[in-house]
Amino acid sequence: MSIEIKNISYTVKDFEILKEVSLKIKKNEIFSLLGPNGSGKSTLLRIVSGDIQPNFGTVKFDDTMLDKISIIDRARIRSVMSQSQEIIYDFSVKEVIEMGWLEGKEFVTEKFDNALIKVGDECKISHLFDKSFNQLSGGEKRKVHFARTLIQMYNKDFETKSRYIMLDEPTANLDISHELQLIKILKKKSQEGFGIFIILHDLNLAYHFSDKVAFIKKGKIHALGTPNEVYKEEILSDVYDLDVSFDKTIKKISYY
Repeated sequence: MSIEIKNISYTVKDFEILKEVSLKIKKNEIFSLLGPNGSGKSTLLRIVSGDIQPNFGTVKFDDTMLDKISIIDRARIRSVMSQSQEIIYDFSVKEVIEMGWLEGKEFVTEKFDNALIKVGDECKISHLFDKSFNQLSGGEKRKVHFARTLIQMYNKDFETKSRYIMLDEPTANLDISHELQLIKILKKKSQEGFGIFIILHDLNLAYHFSDKVAFIKKGKIHALGTPNEVYKEEILSDVYDLDVSFDKTIKKISYY
């Protein structure tokens, strides 16, 4: 079971943002997408999640074409955490998380409350539930949106072959402790059977926690494989237009 992305191209006003991109995101794996700003990372995630349509190419979820899956069924299969998620009205943290909850024909309070307790403990934000979302720090807001993304996948009533979590730079505005906490939760989710598709900028973080990595530059996949296969100094230097060194002994990347 996987998301299969084949020959995706996307053009806006004659500018080609993505060029024949092909990837496969599997269950039980963390797939990280890295590359410079403006290389097409967020656009690709929006296409894979179904938010926008490519000009060419296909996206399949478990052998089913994405455009054949209804919006509600997509929501049952995948949850998405985008970069910018502003909340205009003065909702509480609990209410924001509740926005991610999917229910069947009726809302069952007990089932949601149990899921809320679980995700609150998992993300360590239970103490924020009654606070105003708009009064939180940037890092706290990211944690709440992450919890909302997780709770969308908590209802086990929906029959799906597999489930996927997609995140666009979820560690932005997080300190080191909470960054690692988030990644460890995603690692646990992958071990539970989820497929994880994540956009990151931290090369060291991606190296240590990813099962597969793709580097994208100017809309094209530049390298794809396991971290050990693609973390080569010549590849990293070419992708980022920098002199990059990778110490294999301590597994740390440095820039010149």
